[in-house]
Amino acid sequence: MGSMGTSDRCKVIVVGAGLGGCATALALHHAGFEVVVYEKLRRFMRLGDSLGLGENALKLLDRWSPGLREDLVEIGNKSKYMQIRRWEDGQLLAQQELMDMAGFIGHRGDYHDAFLKAVAKESIPLHMSSEASGKAERTQGNSAYDSERPKITLADGTVDDADIIVAVDGIKSPARELVLGFDDKPKASGYACFRAFFKAEHIRDDPNSSKYAKEECVNFWIGEDVHVVQNTLRGGAEFNWILTHKDTEDIKESWFQPGDMDQVRDIIKDLDPEIAPILAQTKECLDWKICYRDPIPTWVSKNHRIVLLGDCCHPHLPTSAQGASQATESAGVLAQCLLLAGKDNVPLATRVYEKLRFPRTRISQTAGEDLRDRWHSVLKNLDKGVLPKPEDVHVKNRHLYDYDAELETHKQWPELSKRVGSELEQGRILPLC
Repeated sequence: MGSMGTSDRCKVIVVGAGLGGCATALALHHAGFEVVVYEKLRRFMRLGDSLGLGENALKLLDRWSPGLREDLVEIGNKSKYMQIRRWEDGQLLAQQELMDMAGFIGHRGDYHDAFLKAVAKESIPLHMSSEASGKAERTQGNSAYDSERPKITLADGTVDDADIIVAVDGIKSPARELVLGFDDKPKASGYACFRAFFKAEHIRDDPNSSKYAKEECVNFWIGEDVHVVQNTLRGGAEFNWILTHKDTEDIKESWFQPGDMDQVRDIIKDLDPEIAPILAQTKECLDWKICYRDPIPTWVSKNHRIVLLGDCCHPHLPTSAQGASQATESAGVLAQCLLLAGKDNVPLATRVYEKLRFPRTRISQTAGEDLRDRWHSVLKNLDKGVLPKPEDVHVKNRHLYDYDAELETHKQWPELSKRVGSELEQGRILPLC
């Protein structure tokens, strides 16, 4: 896609430098905008565990920062296939190419480091330890449809303004309340995950379980209202397991909440004896409450210049394996909308962006819900010894990968921009849902 001349450059502030924030910065910079990123953390650590990146994201990232795709693929799991197994005995129910689900599975921290290096390579200003004090505010200015220019005030008193502010600050985003006009807290999904990630030397030395650490592999065990994800990275040197279970505890949503290994052992007491000991002998884990958000009627503030992107407006369940990829798509769409609309038509750009992205993200969100529900229920009503059809447990994500978010923006722009332009002229923006 093209870029603009310096005289036409919009200034964009990106709040948050996670995977979605970095992707947003790369997309906007590539399109020719002046971009500055603010992140509240002092430094990033290698947090989390497994994360998937699909081809729908990789093709965009490669355009925005040549060489990044190769770095990300190198980080990802090299297994060609994933195995979906029965909970109690490991009976193989289906084998699929790994690309059918998550594309390339890698450690979230390693992926994030590659994104951050790409931001630095492109010389995009990134200010760490820069937490916004309160919410984004407004100053007077001029535009085609309103007279408000947003600004951000940092905790140290620094004030910066821009043509547009993009909040990519996660499911607990303060900007979400600003855009909606009311407090909208995350809601429990009904499930939580115990998660662990560790070096796999002791597994490799155990003849009963070494097959899961000899090489990179991905396996799933599905049961009634429960499933386990297992994968190994770095040639089998690093081991990750995730146990999704019914949520019965009031666990605060956090990457740092310690998990109860006794509870893990109780949940897996009837799990396949080939994998259960690996989980049971794990020294420690995290307990992650899977929170969710209902679809919201708008992703854009009333002045059209504060925009939500990523988990703060379209969060995904882990079973979607598309959270980071969809945030990357959204970044590409927003950048192209701003480019097509021009500096004097920011409201047109942001309103087309949300209308274009909403139905697409709902497809991937509901795919994650569908997979979780199928996995957790498919064995419930079967007679003993009867196996489900493979298609009943298959992951159905491959259709998402052919999508090119930038090309689709240009394809839909003429019709959508005409409709949105009419809404803006009438002063009546139709809600997304």
